[in-house]
Amino acid sequence: MAERQRRLALPVLAALGGLGLAACAVGPNFKTPAAPMVQGYTAQPLAPAAATPGVAAGEAQTFASGADIAGDWWTLFHSQPINDLVTQALAANPDLKAAQAALSAAHETTLSQRGAYYPQVSAGYSATRQRQSGALAPTPADNASQFNLFTPQVSVSYALDVFGLTRRTVESAKAQEQSVRFQMIAAHLTLTSNVVVAAINDASLRAQIDATRQLIDIETQSVEILKHQADKGYASRIDVAAQETQLAQAAASLPPLLKQAAQLHDQLAVLIGKLPSEAAVAKIDIASLQLPADLPVTLPSKLVEQRPDVRQAEANLHAASAQIGVAEANRFPNIQLSAMAGNTAIALSQAFTPGTNFWSLGAAATMPIFEGGTLLHQERAAKATYEQAAQQYRSTVLGAFQNVADSLSAIQQDADGLKASALAAEAAKVTLDLTQRQMQDGYASGLALLNAQQAYQQARIALVQAQAARFADTAALFQSLGGGWWRRPDLAKDANAN
Repeated sequence: MAERQRRLALPVLAALGGLGLAACAVGPNFKTPAAPMVQGYTAQPLAPAAATPGVAAGEAQTFASGADIAGDWWTLFHSQPINDLVTQALAANPDLKAAQAALSAAHETTLSQRGAYYPQVSAGYSATRQRQSGALAPTPADNASQFNLFTPQVSVSYALDVFGLTRRTVESAKAQEQSVRFQMIAAHLTLTSNVVVAAINDASLRAQIDATRQLIDIETQSVEILKHQADKGYASRIDVAAQETQLAQAAASLPPLLKQAAQLHDQLAVLIGKLPSEAAVAKIDIASLQLPADLPVTLPSKLVEQRPDVRQAEANLHAASAQIGVAEANRFPNIQLSAMAGNTAIALSQAFTPGTNFWSLGAAATMPIFEGGTLLHQERAAKATYEQAAQQYRSTVLGAFQNVADSLSAIQQDADGLKASALAAEAAKVTLDLTQRQMQDGYASGLALLNAQQAYQQARIALVQAQAARFADTAALFQSLGGGWWRRPDLAKDANAN
């Protein structure tokens, strides 16, 4: 009779299991939002960035619409020190390593959630010694009231996913893993961009420091000339005092530049995973850098696929969508199948002998009737969270397009700014040289020399800053377009696809 019941129960369990696999999951099925239907990033068509021949960072730049981005875009500056710094940062930066560890944890969490797809099997063994009351019927066959009891058993349970609770939970976990993955890719992109920009700014500060020191030397010589002329009556003490003031101001501008240079050194040290006292950052000459001549500009329809922050926001939206299904499934019946089999004997040697076995098959269904509004409000909260994620996704997309537009406009304006700064620096140098000669010959006043020196100082520093701006904004364009992470095998591989 028992064997017949077991044979009848097995098909029932199989049918119920098939029902769980074939059922549809409640809740919305996620669809990737469509990319913005625009043709460009800026209000005006893009024009090539002008060239300034004979000046560092003066190369012309053209925009290649639809061209792909190199995964190691920083090498386009043709600076081995920058390449070395990026390599060190990718190998040792603790923030990047933390992001990689977070991705590993998220992946393992996803795999753990998938375990709900399979039956849960457990084995148990118990050994007890007990005495039965004489007023009760004796348990063992030999009518002993005091006996040992050995029970090895196996239990199997399986939750039928009729309404998709398990599938939506796993779907949400996968989406959350994708969010962490793109967060790690964003950390990779931010790290490489920060290293490149910090190296460029360091080179710029070195050039500014050199220009300021040269100016201090020039103004020191001017002070000596004015003092000599004042002794002979060709210059007034007012001219000398004014020139000494200018010299003091130039000298006062040097310590802030040195402070910024020291801070950049410390920043680069931390970015490459070292203490400031341990890192020996190579000195980079801004004149040794080379601007990429052809700048790839991703099609607007592809930008949302390439920006890691947009992909992260999309993954968050997907996770929020799946959570709506989880909340809805919790309001439907939960069907649980169970089975148990084992043996019970009063002696360990008899535990697996015929006649000591037992088994049971069962199915249970629970349906929430009254939860005080808990499940209803949880579902409403999930829908509100989805709306929040949708608006955050839209905000991220808008910010991404703004970043690209700002970078493109900056590159065009930087080229014009560099050209103007180069002309101003050249004119200021000619003016300073002529004024110094006239001063030595007694044809120019101390005030004229003071003005020429001040103009030259401003022009030199403005030129260096304009050069650095072209390099930094070029790096910002690569970052705003996604940095070419999809062309790096270590980043493009999706562990979730395996």
